[in-house]
Amino acid sequence: MKHFLKATVAALTLAALGSTAQATELRLSHQWSGNDVRNKIAEMVAEDVAAANVDLTIRVFGSQSLFKAREQYTPLSRGQLDMTVLPLSYAGGQQPAYNLTLMPGLVKNLEHGDRLSHSPFMAKLEDIMADDDVMVLVHGYLAGGFGSNKGCITKPEDVKGVSIRAAGKSFEEMLAGAGASISSMASSEIYPALQTGVLDATNTSSESFVSYRLYEQLECYTPAGDTALWFMYQPMLINKTTFESLTPEQQTALTDAADKAEAFYLEEGKKGDEVARQTFADAGVKIADMTPEDFDKWLELAKTTAFPIFVSETPNGQELLDMALAVE
Repeated sequence: MKHFLKATVAALTLAALGSTAQATELRLSHQWSGNDVRNKIAEMVAEDVAAANVDLTIRVFGSQSLFKAREQYTPLSRGQLDMTVLPLSYAGGQQPAYNLTLMPGLVKNLEHGDRLSHSPFMAKLEDIMADDDVMVLVHGYLAGGFGSNKGCITKPEDVKGVSIRAAGKSFEEMLAGAGASISSMASSEIYPALQTGVLDATNTSSESFVSYRLYEQLECYTPAGDTALWFMYQPMLINKTTFESLTPEQQTALTDAADKAEAFYLEEGKKGDEVARQTFADAGVKIADMTPEDFDKWLELAKTTAFPIFVSETPNGQELLDMALAVE
């Protein structure tokens, strides 16, 4: 009888251990503040996965509390980080093809960005990510504009002699072609750079203009409106090996949560442009809109600066650029 009881206890213990063996915690890092849409999609995915009761937890580390803004892709690819929400062009140094995700004039509006996200062009980029052991969970483009303390910026001649932050290599090349002085930094570093005079002006997303309170440091704002030049791909990524190590139930919970977050991301991105415009107007910042004629001047400049540099420096660069331009 004692042997039977011991065997039963051992079996129950093993069963209990087995029932918790698949419990997993993933760490998600990003640079954004709590009220930013990119944090909101991270929290949304974490909450929906928790509600699915599949022994999967996602801990969100925002505001660069785990990794610095530009230092997330490499640990993600090495499995030292599980998930991130990241402007993909930040990793353009590791993979030059990613610079195409912040190429001037490539994206017409957020709906067009959504079509790019689900096109053969993006499938090519996802193949590159897979080679780095990275995969996309949530696609998303965000629009942005210009902010300046040296006159309003709507056309190329407005940036001559201006010290500006542009976020990505291709935008930097175009702005340098217009005579700007370039300072590279993450969006989280813009506020103190404006405050100390290191920067005269900046490009960034509508959401970052608001969540980093840049209206406190800027005199003129060119918002994303009917005509916008700046669109940046900022997906939620996961380490591919980590995803594949999850149970089928955990994978399904994660992809279902990601699908819901992606739809939210697109709609909130549209709202974010209007929120930014109103926030800056309410703060007394001058608003300057870009015209279609202004946009055409920028695009012509990009075609003689950023476009050919990308093609010359990127394996299969012309093919990738043509694939992106082919998306209507």
